[in-house]
Amino acid sequence: MSRSGSKRFATALLAGAVLATSAVAATALLGADAASGAAGANRTESIVTTSSPITSVVESVVSLKDPLPAADGARPAACDWISYLRYRDAAGPSDYSKADKILIAQPGIFEGAGAFDSVARNTVAAAAKLGKHIEFWALDRRSNCLEDHTGIQAGLAARDPKTAIDYYYHHTSVNGKTFAGFQSSDQIAWLGHVGMEQTVRDQYDVMTAAFPSQSQRKQKFLCGGHSLGGIVTGFFAEWDFDGLPWTKSDAGYNQCGGFFALDTVISTSMASLTGMPDSGDVNTGGISSVGNALGYAATEAGLNLGIIPRSVSLPTLINPETTNLLSVAGLASALDPNGKSTLTTDAPDNFNLDSTLQILFSRNLQSFIAGSPSIRTFNITNDAVLGGLMDDNSEPLGFLQSSVGFFTGGPVADKDFPLSGDQLNDPMLASLASTFGHDTKAIPTQPNGPLYGWLNYDQVGGPNDPVALDRNGKPFTSAAKEVTDIHELARSMGEQPLDFTEDYFPTKILTDIAEAAAPQLSSKASHPEGLTADPVLTIRGGDGLIAPAVAPAGTVTAPGYNHIDLLTASPVQNDGKPEIVSTTLAGFAAK
Repeated sequence: MSRSGSKRFATALLAGAVLATSAVAATALLGADAASGAAGANRTESIVTTSSPITSVVESVVSLKDPLPAADGARPAACDWISYLRYRDAAGPSDYSKADKILIAQPGIFEGAGAFDSVARNTVAAAAKLGKHIEFWALDRRSNCLEDHTGIQAGLAARDPKTAIDYYYHHTSVNGKTFAGFQSSDQIAWLGHVGMEQTVRDQYDVMTAAFPSQSQRKQKFLCGGHSLGGIVTGFFAEWDFDGLPWTKSDAGYNQCGGFFALDTVISTSMASLTGMPDSGDVNTGGISSVGNALGYAATEAGLNLGIIPRSVSLPTLINPETTNLLSVAGLASALDPNGKSTLTTDAPDNFNLDSTLQILFSRNLQSFIAGSPSIRTFNITNDAVLGGLMDDNSEPLGFLQSSVGFFTGGPVADKDFPLSGDQLNDPMLASLASTFGHDTKAIPTQPNGPLYGWLNYDQVGGPNDPVALDRNGKPFTSAAKEVTDIHELARSMGEQPLDFTEDYFPTKILTDIAEAAAPQLSSKASHPEGLTADPVLTIRGGDGLIAPAVAPAGTVTAPGYNHIDLLTASPVQNDGKPEIVSTTLAGFAAK
């Protein structure tokens, strides 16, 4: 679809953002009515086969041909398609037009559609218990067309994560294909044009392709997102899609019957999210003084020339190589959870991976500086590697944390890097909780020692839990604080055709949020009433990123949930109760 607008020279520095399938014909999924209108060269749909224990939900991957403007420049053919994961009740209608409701969701930063896998399945299943046949559509961003899933899919098919490592790092071909390498900013110039306008337009195109009638869209869809996806949804709600601000039927909010926010808020302001700056906090080098319009144009020039990187990528910790390796870790955990991990030894020694592992697995500042002991020298299971990378008692970055259990099999100690547990719980440093999380961190202490394993979320506090204590004599965690099944997390990361993680997040989405006041954007996000025109359900994690002080009235809190848990929590919790996020979403959809 056509897209225009300039960009302002600014960078939105996010505090703390330092992160096979088998197919059949699409028409097998669709009823005759839907198939007749949706099939053809411009739409494909394939069933996704997974090992999910929730067999009452059918998953498929849908792709729509929707070419980017020619002015965006050369790009892979796959980038002229929009894709999403569709989840529906197996006992309900196969024709999506007959669904009672459809939840359509925008992912957060560094997230792909696969991140919604558990919450989507759980929500559809919970709604079925209420007598409602709903669907959940998890959107994938355009930029994910740059990812090469060949190695992950080959490893899954061979049931050997080394197959993936060999493909990505050892020049081993798969079916005649060799990995071309991770893309640099210079190779993805077209992505500099993909910002907020294209992102909300893609969602609009998905919705209008499914339901040409605006009244049908309003009746069928509930729109929302997780993390930064709430901000994107806020822009969608305000967007004027026909370029005529005096008309209302095309406005984003009139495509949705309501909104939902998962550890986020439906807003267009970064200030609404704890730890994320608003445009007023951004250092624009004085350019803002010459006017929003000129500044926005300067950013366009910066992106076009490559002065501003086209995707958010750091020299270490957050870049395509590290996010891809996280997917491999998920694959290894899914295939051989209790097997001794060889991931850290199979992965190459390079500055990016070595420094990333030191940041994530250093006990204290001295260990980080010395680079010793390295996690590569520990005996550790595949589950423990994934748990160490994602669990709130290990992973230092709040926006990546989930509650999936705890280390077992050997001694652990307090992890004081980058901050100690005492510092995290210091009221004077409370603002850092959104960056580094709320929980005291732990780390194995014996390199070349015992085989460290992992207690799953429902094993914490059980008879085989030694109950590790921190330096203050308190348990690092408890059953009430663990909510996500690490095996389901691993499955979502290793089996999905559309990634859980996102390798190439478009910088322009962030600069557009920071420069929302520029007329090139504000003239299009011209319906501020859209943020409150429809019912809004907000669910925050009790240990997530949204502080109670900024949570809207009526917000539902999920106790013990970290930021990622709102997407990954098990359908049955340790207290025996149903999972709160999916059941609340199902109830919202059933109204």
